[in-house]
Amino acid sequence: MTYSLRILDLPESDRPRERLMAQGAKYLTHAELLAILLGTGQGPGKLSAVGLGQHILQHFSEHQQDPLTVLRDVNASELTQISGIGPAKATTILAAIELGKRICQARPPELTVIDDPALAAAALASELMWQSQERFAVLLLDVKHRLLGTQVVSIGTATETLAHPRDIFREIIRNGATRAIVAHNHPSGQTDPSPEDLELTQQLLAGAQILGLPLLDHLILGNGDFTSLRQTTSLWSDCSQEV
Repeated sequence: MTYSLRILDLPESDRPRERLMAQGAKYLTHAELLAILLGTGQGPGKLSAVGLGQHILQHFSEHQQDPLTVLRDVNASELTQISGIGPAKATTILAAIELGKRICQARPPELTVIDDPALAAAALASELMWQSQERFAVLLLDVKHRLLGTQVVSIGTATETLAHPRDIFREIIRNGATRAIVAHNHPSGQTDPSPEDLELTQQLLAGAQILGLPLLDHLILGNGDFTSLRQTTSLWSDCSQEV
């Protein structure tokens, strides 16, 4: 695909709007999604809207940074420094980014039954998903698995957080919960559990059995994704606890 062409010069099957309508947004590249927001092109070499979208991504990846990570926290001044991006295009991009953040951070209302890891991750996203430091949090549930609230237990550094089982169970008991899901974030965006994550989960499962406070899952969140340790490890099948 030649990105210097106008969008109208492309075959319909290659035009971002038409592709989105026919195939769905998830099949579009980052540049094509930006092109839909931009509407028109220009910039260096009179690029098409797709080419201008690609130019924006290249601008933010010059220092080996993930352009989407940079875009998440970009401001109007930074955008308008890019050739071809004026106030109108910048505000459109910023509005779309903010809307995406708000959707990701929207949490289920209190007393929602948390019966799926995705619901639990949504409830914890505002506290954990995009943080630059590791945080450890607890999702507090009643006996029917209804959401009572969330609580951040500890905040660590960019690479590690310190959470002791004693502090975690104290928060669960103090808030009157009878079930819990624990979670922490990996600022790197990689959600695979570390050996330390697995060891802590084992300790928490043992403590949960002693206290009679079932631990339903341990989630790792990062950059819009999550991993459920209950679904991806054998830790829960290795112990027996009431749920």
